[in-house]
Amino acid sequence: MSHNWKNILIAPNSTIQQALKVIDSEALQLALVVDESNRLLGTVTDGDIRRALIQEKPLSLQVFEIMYKSPTTAPYNTPRGELLKLMEVKELSSIPLVERGVVVGLETLHKALHKNVYSNPVFLMAGGFGTRLKPLTDSCPKPLLKVGDKPILETVLLSFIKSGFHNFYISTHYLPDMIKDYFGDGSKWGVSINYVHEESPLGTGGALGLLPKDLPDLPIILMNGDVLTKVDLEALLAFHNKHDADATMCVREYEYKVPFGVIESDGYQIKSMVEKPTQRFHVNAGIYVISRKIIEQVNNNEVVDMPTLLERYLDGKVLIFPFHEYWLDIGRLDDFNRAQIDIKTLGMN
Repeated sequence: MSHNWKNILIAPNSTIQQALKVIDSEALQLALVVDESNRLLGTVTDGDIRRALIQEKPLSLQVFEIMYKSPTTAPYNTPRGELLKLMEVKELSSIPLVERGVVVGLETLHKALHKNVYSNPVFLMAGGFGTRLKPLTDSCPKPLLKVGDKPILETVLLSFIKSGFHNFYISTHYLPDMIKDYFGDGSKWGVSINYVHEESPLGTGGALGLLPKDLPDLPIILMNGDVLTKVDLEALLAFHNKHDADATMCVREYEYKVPFGVIESDGYQIKSMVEKPTQRFHVNAGIYVISRKIIEQVNNNEVVDMPTLLERYLDGKVLIFPFHEYWLDIGRLDDFNRAQIDIKTLGMN
């Protein structure tokens, strides 16, 4: 059974009864108490609730009164082996994973010991020219540029392999032979890699039309090959399947601080004034789960980007999957240089 850690997040003013329902429904033996920014405040286990009931605390009592306020946590990039040792020493069945105090995942003993295997095809886009990274891409496709000691696309591939995926397709266009020579058929990593070639750029959505027609009847995960991220790929797929979505787009929250006072008016009459407000948006992270229903309707050699393709299905179930884990789109030289620093602390290389 697959569990989504996001379902066990509760507010500090939740009641003991509400926490009990969450713990029972997700079968993860605890709930994580977080503030509005998902900063971890404490944990509530079935043992905490049992002790509260023995002390004759009412079910209407807020969990803030009974939660454990100093739980064991670990950084998101902690290797699985270290997490296993920590759980053994502390006699824990799960550990919240955090970044700067914000909950971004949950490692469980069961998950650490039993790796899931997924047959969903993974489609990695690697055909771009990398124009904004010139001169680095004059003789090397962007996916083969090294971040740390590995090409960008290899780091992306390994993140999927670690999550249990083994069936890969790579879309090529610019300098395709260099990509094929490096990755081969995937046997180096114990997985299957096949290629589709865009004779002319088709866009992310259009490339879907080049995939074989005999793929398994499963949703396909599509990702740009120049993105570094720690998004929970298993949770993403579980979310898509749980909601029976036609498509799911990963999104990140982007903040923009207006450097001036913003005035709202009605004609010449000032109605409100807000000094340097911060606006928040969800932005496309370049990671999708797409159902076969949509893929089968993409024409061969049709030129269409993914947002335009998904706009055709907005009357159906096109969902967003917000995530807070690390994400970096390596589109410019500044991004590439930042990635060289970030990769050292991410545990991805």
